[in-house]
Amino acid sequence: MHIEKNVCESLIGTILGIPGKSKDGLSAREDLEVMGIRDELQPQKEGEKTYLPAACYNMSRAEKKKFYTTLFELKVPEGYSSNFRNRVSMDELKLNGLKSHDCHTLIQQLLPNAIRGMLPKKVRYAITKLCLFFNALCNKVLDVNTLDGIQEELVTTLCLLEMYFLPSFFDVMVHLTVHLIHEVKLCGPVWFRWMYPFERYMKVLKSYVRKGNNVEGCIAECYIAEEALEYCAEYLKDVSAVGVPRNMNNLSSDDHGIGAGNVKLVDLKLLNQAHQYVLENTNEVEEYKEEHMEILKATNPIKSKQQVWLQDEHNRTFTDWLRKRIALEIDEGSNISSNMRWISHGPQHQVIKYQGYMINGVRFHTKRHDDEHCYQNSGVSVVANTMLVSSAKDKNPIIVDMWYYGVIEEIWLLDYNALKIPVFKCDWVKNDRGVKVDDLGFTLVDLQRKGHKNDPFIFASQANQVFYIEDPENPKWSCVIENSHEKVGNSSNDDSSDKAMNLHFPAKSIPLVETIVNTLHDDESSYVRLDGEPMYID
Repeated sequence: MHIEKNVCESLIGTILGIPGKSKDGLSAREDLEVMGIRDELQPQKEGEKTYLPAACYNMSRAEKKKFYTTLFELKVPEGYSSNFRNRVSMDELKLNGLKSHDCHTLIQQLLPNAIRGMLPKKVRYAITKLCLFFNALCNKVLDVNTLDGIQEELVTTLCLLEMYFLPSFFDVMVHLTVHLIHEVKLCGPVWFRWMYPFERYMKVLKSYVRKGNNVEGCIAECYIAEEALEYCAEYLKDVSAVGVPRNMNNLSSDDHGIGAGNVKLVDLKLLNQAHQYVLENTNEVEEYKEEHMEILKATNPIKSKQQVWLQDEHNRTFTDWLRKRIALEIDEGSNISSNMRWISHGPQHQVIKYQGYMINGVRFHTKRHDDEHCYQNSGVSVVANTMLVSSAKDKNPIIVDMWYYGVIEEIWLLDYNALKIPVFKCDWVKNDRGVKVDDLGFTLVDLQRKGHKNDPFIFASQANQVFYIEDPENPKWSCVIENSHEKVGNSSNDDSSDKAMNLHFPAKSIPLVETIVNTLHDDESSYVRLDGEPMYID
């Protein structure tokens, strides 16, 4: 944990040139003279002034401003990390007061996105590889068979960094990363041993202090008093311990809407779309779907050969057909489950709309709610079976699983009388031109290119929470970062709180070293950044 924090501070301090944190400076450049290497990076004379040429890892002032702007405007899910707006000084262009967890989220997810389009590609790739190592190392589940491969990747990454960074960058903390995989083999996953639970508890102990000259006594008295109250509270009904806040994200709690819901009369077309989605994703309806398909094939033998027409006709007529079919079976005395009776009848025309919804321990909000707050809980993704056709005349479409990305516009609670079903109405990004994967494996989406307007609903239980970071290289696109569904911020349980540390790396895959090296131009092999800004020494 502390190695990760120190490496993160050294890395960020060096590429941003933060005083006191950077491993680059006059003494580091003079060491190059002593060693007789990298002549182009050694201190240069310009009249009576001495300046340090811009190295390939040094950001220009414009790039620094773009980097800090990305962090300043960043919105993350609630409980994901601290608000980086409070850590960034746009006037001085520096980061202030980074905590251990801030460095954890930076190096594991945010830094690879924040430096997109900045620095030469070779340097950016090496930094991304280092971030990927820490992300793989901190996973809660590790495959022992992959540890040797992770170690080999780390060695390759350090060799890449040595090609571009100064020798002064490689202090003992960077060296200790080589031993982390061996430590995992001996002691197990990292999260069993890191200090986050203890650092969180130190904050609780500090809050007990009332007098600065009796620190230990205040902590001891408050701790004993709280323990006694909690012991007594075990024998009282429907009470909670004094001083312990109610956990808003308890995984064991029932799924529920956040805030007071409003009963609204919705558009009939949208209601039918939501009802159609419920029918298509209910297991009990599956046999009726197959029966309806067979009827359509029998009554339309020629048209039904086109799979696209068959699916469209099924979507158009299935709802009314199912209602009549279930009513007929009820009249005949068939055994129909209660849920099937209510679902086939359809929901009421009035739905309950919420601004937020808690499900599976994850807090979701609408886009309108997020626009008024400093966090982003409206991003969602879902994996769905999709029919792909090459053209309108394609008679042999294929069914594949595809990722869809969007934002929550509305949260509905459909009322089927005896059954309540929460659904999210989303604005989805078109997959054909609105989603792409770059050469480093990052998924990018164009949130303005909306599609799938005839199928905007998903079950709340199906939603995977993601958040979007505006791409510094092209503001039209946004980088997708997955938010682990195990995140449960503000939890009083140490084990549950540690789940917030298990972060998914934003890139699906990183190309091999040879692939990147072979694409570099000759001018990129220099240690000096020709478009950089030299640093003058007073």
